[in-house]
Amino acid sequence: MGVYIVLGVVLITMTYIFFNYYKIKRLEEGNEEMQEMAQIIRDGSNTFLKTEYKAIVVVVLLLALILSLFVEKSSGLTLLIGAAMSSSACIIGMKSATYANVRTANTAKKTLSVGETVRVALRGGSISGLSVQAFGVLGVVLIVMIGGVDPNVTGTGFLANLTCNPDVMRISTYSLGCSVVAMFNRVAGGNYTKAADISSDILAKIRHDLPEDDSRIPNVVADFIGDNVNDIAGNCSDLLESFVATISATIMIAVTIYGGASSIITEATFQATTLYPILLAGAGLLSCFFGIAISLRMKPSNNPSRALDFSNWLAAGLTVILSCGIAYFLFKDVALYDNFKLGWVSPWLSSVMGIISGIAIGIITEYYTSTDYKPTRELAEIAHEGEAFIVTKGDAIGSRSTLLPILIIGISLFISGKLTGTYGVALSSLGMLSFVGVTVSIDAFGPIADNAGGIAESCHLQEEVRTITDKLDAVGNTTAAIGKGFAIGSAAFATVSLIVAYVGNYTAVGEEPVLNIASFVVIAGGIIGGALIEYFAAILTDNTIESARMMADEGDAQMSVPGVLEGTVKPDYNKAIHTAAKQALRKMLMPSLLAVVIPVVGGFLFGVEFVGGILIGATIVAITRAIFMGNSGGAFDNAKKYIEAGSIPGQGIGSPAHKASVIGDTVGDTRKDVVGVALDIFIKTMSTVANVLAPIISRFTLIK
Repeated sequence: MGVYIVLGVVLITMTYIFFNYYKIKRLEEGNEEMQEMAQIIRDGSNTFLKTEYKAIVVVVLLLALILSLFVEKSSGLTLLIGAAMSSSACIIGMKSATYANVRTANTAKKTLSVGETVRVALRGGSISGLSVQAFGVLGVVLIVMIGGVDPNVTGTGFLANLTCNPDVMRISTYSLGCSVVAMFNRVAGGNYTKAADISSDILAKIRHDLPEDDSRIPNVVADFIGDNVNDIAGNCSDLLESFVATISATIMIAVTIYGGASSIITEATFQATTLYPILLAGAGLLSCFFGIAISLRMKPSNNPSRALDFSNWLAAGLTVILSCGIAYFLFKDVALYDNFKLGWVSPWLSSVMGIISGIAIGIITEYYTSTDYKPTRELAEIAHEGEAFIVTKGDAIGSRSTLLPILIIGISLFISGKLTGTYGVALSSLGMLSFVGVTVSIDAFGPIADNAGGIAESCHLQEEVRTITDKLDAVGNTTAAIGKGFAIGSAAFATVSLIVAYVGNYTAVGEEPVLNIASFVVIAGGIIGGALIEYFAAILTDNTIESARMMADEGDAQMSVPGVLEGTVKPDYNKAIHTAAKQALRKMLMPSLLAVVIPVVGGFLFGVEFVGGILIGATIVAITRAIFMGNSGGAFDNAKKYIEAGSIPGQGIGSPAHKASVIGDTVGDTRKDVVGVALDIFIKTMSTVANVLAPIISRFTLIK
């Protein structure tokens, strides 16, 4: 019954998603120049995704075939469902953003109202956010409705005779399908957008002293497109992957602990533990629906943050209340495991720990990256000393910002584990992501506002319009930084849950799942796992910088054509767009496949414990590195904007301080929008692959 209720919530939410999509499309796009620019952005974004998916489809089909032949017959199909759900969310989200951007700019032009403009951008962002949670839950619900979750069944592949639990395998391969799409989207999208952004900034602010989004710079439009393919489509698939991974890990852990206590725990208890994460996800989706719907009905305000903050707090609060009722209903009358220290309250408190952690990490991220607070203002104030000072100071801010989020993650995991055991660790992860629909909606607000400001600048709208879009963009920069912090924090929770599930997946029934971290095999894997993170980061950085250099040279060549700088001849936007796309797609395959190949090779060569070590070492290094990169990059970006806003007397646009801040922003771009956001997917994908292969590599290891 509970699963059908969740399905009903999904269908209601999807109806609301398409209602918002219809409302956005009914709005006017503006004058002819705005319509032309919007169409270029829309066409470029669609072309990029179509080209990218030619590679994604091949990889996904190949993986699905291998899984069905050699692992479990239906696991290939569930991998395809995961890929389809992830793709649907990111495509719908990106399409809605490419309609909402120009309509946001036109609303600012027509109304000169901050509140009305915020409403359009948030409505556009809500389509992305609610799609992420709705499609993620839909796939899980369909798989559970069709196959159920039975800890005692076995299955094999069409060719191989290796037995596994088909229900668990279907859930884990569904998560893997989401992971594969997310990895490709983030790697390719990050390279595309930052190559365009960095080259555009270099051409405008370093080589030619032009405004940031000046239409005479051919790379500008590629940058606009990049905001959609990475910050919208990439972010949608990233957070959907985390969300699905935590649901999957919670169910897999429930199967493991029931297997160890099946003689003393009833079937009703097992059903409650597998149903709770699905109902919690559904409760979060319902809360997000109300949070967004009520926010969009609020009276417009000149404070852009008001509606965003209200929707976030309302969704979080409703999730806490609903999850309490669900925990009471499910667990009050069933025999509970010994590690449920506070009875039915334990699973609820574990999920609440995750919700609190998500909010706290967002607040900390805002402190270190927003111009409202000391760290970013100090970074801007030191810019007049030169590039070396601003980069060094930004590094210090990024390093300092890692401690509190990691303390919060560690304490939350510790308390959740003490309250509810390993099941509580997974619930804490899911709690943090239970209202991901609102989180992504607010995050998507940023690139929509950024695009709207770019369209206003490139289409030469009046100064008052740019003032409004700049105000939204400033808020959007902060929400984007918070979103990245949330994505990284949620990845930490999700990966820990997946590691716990992984150990349970290869442990014999009735035995306690233990990974001996003092074992030399695990330590060896851990050291290598940490080094792999640095290697992965280096590949992405090199790829982005090489692409940015090529795009800058291409842009310079076009701007040397007579009439382009004078504004009488339009540059060849399509050539710049195709250059960015070609480079991004050419460089996405190798780093994306690393996350799949490493657990396979490591497992079959050195065994399950070695892979466990890789996952632990990679997670420890990646989370710290990703927080550092995200927050230092966010501080660099906002320090530049703080100077551009004239907040430091005598150090405005074109000053030495401004040029130094542009260098800092260029350094930060690759950190926050390429490497930082890809690291969390890298560790989640490795952990998901390891879970899928655990029953196999536990039996077949070359070096024992």
